[in-house]
This record gives sequence, C-alpha cells and structure tokens, in this order.
Amino acid sequence: MAKPVVAIIGRPNVGKSTIFNRIVGDRISIVEDIPGVTRDRIYSSAEWLNQSFNIIDTGGIEVGDEPLLQQMRQQAEIAIEEADVIIFMVNGREGITAADEEVAKLLYRSQKPVILAVNKIDNPEMKEQIYEFYSLGFGEPFPISGSHGLGLGDLLDEVVKHFPKKSDEEYDESVIQFCLIGRPNVGKSSLVNAILGEERVIVSDIEGTTRDAIDTRFTRDGQDYVIIDTAGMRKRGKVYENLEKYSVLRALKAIERSDVVLVVLDGERGIIEQDKKIAGYAHEAGRAVVIVVNKWDAVEKDEKTMKEFEQKIRDQFQFLDYAPIVFLSAKTKKRIHTLLPMINLASESHHMRVQTNVLNDVIMDAVAMNPTPTDRGTRLKIYYATQVSIKPPTFVIFVNDPELMHFSYARFLENKIREAFEFTGTPIKIIARARN
Repeated sequence: MAKPVVAIIGRPNVGKSTIFNRIVGDRISIVEDIPGVTRDRIYSSAEWLNQSFNIIDTGGIEVGDEPLLQQMRQQAEIAIEEADVIIFMVNGREGITAADEEVAKLLYRSQKPVILAVNKIDNPEMKEQIYEFYSLGFGEPFPISGSHGLGLGDLLDEVVKHFPKKSDEEYDESVIQFCLIGRPNVGKSSLVNAILGEERVIVSDIEGTTRDAIDTRFTRDGQDYVIIDTAGMRKRGKVYENLEKYSVLRALKAIERSDVVLVVLDGERGIIEQDKKIAGYAHEAGRAVVIVVNKWDAVEKDEKTMKEFEQKIRDQFQFLDYAPIVFLSAKTKKRIHTLLPMINLASESHHMRVQTNVLNDVIMDAVAMNPTPTDRGTRLKIYYATQVSIKPPTFVIFVNDPELMHFSYARFLENKIREAFEFTGTPIKIIARARN
C-alpha cells in the first residue's frame, strides 16, 4: 500500500521549509529568509502516531507573472494534485494577503482535505492573531511556530485524521507486483508492451509521453503479476511544464506498492548521474531490484561489450551489488524471455525466511573466520541472531553493545549471509540490538 501524501502549500516566506524540516526531523529543505528559495518540490518520509507518510515541501505560490513565480505555482499545483492532505500555511504576523487569497482559491478547486496552519505564532499572547484566518473558509486555524516547534503535534493529529483508510490497489500476496522506473525515453513503455505481448501503453520517442502510473494484471506460466508503468523521472527543476502532470512522487508511490523494481537503463546512451539517483529510490525503499539494460540491439558490440557494460554498472551502482542485470531489447524482444524468471527469483528472495538455528550457524562460522572488532579495549560479543521480517529480509543480531558493531563488520556478516542463502536481487537489513 502506498503511503499517504501530505503537501505543504503557501506563498513564499511563510515558513514552509522550516515546518517541513521539523516534521521530517532533519534539515533537508533549504531554509533562507528570502522569498522563493525553495524553488521546487522536496520529498521525504515522516511518521506520526505510527503512521508513515510522504511529505512534499513546495516552492511558494505568489501572485505575478515572473517566470520563477509561474514555475513555483505550477510546482505547487502538481503537489496539490499528488496530495491526499494539504497543509495550507500562512504567516500569522502579516495577516491575510492577496497572495494567501489566491492560494485559497487554488485549494478550493482541489477538493482535497485542507488543514490551515498559521505559522510564526511564537507565544500564547499572539493566538488572537489567528482569528482573522477563519475568513479563508478552511475551518479552525492551527497556530504553530516553526522556529520553536510549537503546535505541530495538534496539527499532525488533524492531518492523520484525513488519511485514506485503505489503498484502492491491493492484490493477493501471491501476486508479484513490479514497476519500471528510469529517466524519460529509456523504453519503459516499450518494455511493458514487450512483456505483455500487446500494445497496451502509448509508445513514443517524445520524452514524458507516459503521464501517469498504469496497472496491468497478467498471468504467465501460472504466476500472477501486476506491472506498474510510470512516467519517466525528470531532474528536479525540469518538471514544471504546463502539461507535465508527473512527478517523482508518483514513481515513489509505485515503488512502495511493488515487490520488485526494474531499474531501466538505456544501453545505447549509457549511464548518467540521474540513473543512480533514480535507482537509489528503490534501494532506500528496501525493494527487490533488477537492473534492465534496454535497447541492447542498438549497441555495437563484440564478445567483451556486455561484460564491460556490466562492470560499468557495478562500478556506478555499488549500492546495488545484489541486483541481477538483464540485457534485452524491448523493440526486437530479444532476451525478453530472461526477464520474468529474474523477477520471480528477486521476489522469492525478497520474501525469504531463514530458520534461526541455520542462521546462527552461519553467523558463528563467520565470527570464527573473522573475529569481532574491539573498541577502546571492549570486544563486540555476538550472542545470537534471528530474522524478524521480510520484504526486505531483516535480521536482528543481539550483542553486548550495538555501538561496537562497526559498519564494515555488519557488511561482512551481510556478505556471509548472502553466501549461505539465495538472496539474489533483494537488499537485506542487519540491526544490532543490545541483549536484555
């Protein structure tokens, strides 16, 4: 199920980025006391009352015809379209402005739940300043202070009340859900058509032809699948065309709903920095990954070309060292038959459980081979390990002091677990925890 989406909307310089950072718990968004500093949407995950959600910080909406302000308005319009709940933020010190009223008109048309947050109410004596904001027509205003962190709990309590109760797209556990992500024009729609064997998705050489995610259910060799096609990811700052109704967030939604993510690369054009960024979304979400090199028919090659390209991928995508690589051509359908078996394998790995006694045998053998590290005269002691969840497989290792579990040793244990079990295509997580 995809996480609910919260968008923070408002004119420039009302404190949206400060509130975003408070909610997320990190300084992700740029905070500058100059209107228009946050020029495009910034995404992150947050949690409140045990409910996870995605949150978008937008550039402000301002009245005017300047190109930057037009772009920020378009960014905000897309964020409104993406959102399940909207936080409409205003400046309590300045009162209602013409720009606030323009934003309100935009939000009336959205038909989305809107929570009005009056920022910069830094002390109780200022609360009387919120009453004029009732006239905006969004019910009770919530006084908050981004600089002091006041009132955010009440605000978020109201936000989570409006989250959708359940996803419209839920499938049986036996169904393998996979999506395709990648920059525009790498051939994702053509690949969907090649897998399905029919022209189900518009295919064009124009970047960004696919404007939304499309679910298609099919069965092959007795296995049920749902394939989720997404529009191509553009670099931030290039998403503001009037007709471009797609954002990175839609791909993130597709990733969250998927068991397996196909990271599609263009074999003809090669690897660019944006490819690594896109692949990082799947890795961070803990999904199984298969790297697909499309347009392999258009590449001039000899007996070394595939191996050299594979090495480039391993060098550039070191964080995806567990992901298998499939070379194919959606256009000619060459090697297309190799894709679904690899998706099946990655899905199986993503759902795999390991018996506790077998796992501990592997861990103890690894420790015997490479003793645990010491820090300031104290040696890390590993007592036992157990698998606590799947999707991705997650292992808790009980130790004397979790701070003694250095990243490099955790990585060593991960590699030993991978050697012992078939975890092709899936990340695995290792958590060090003190034994009670």
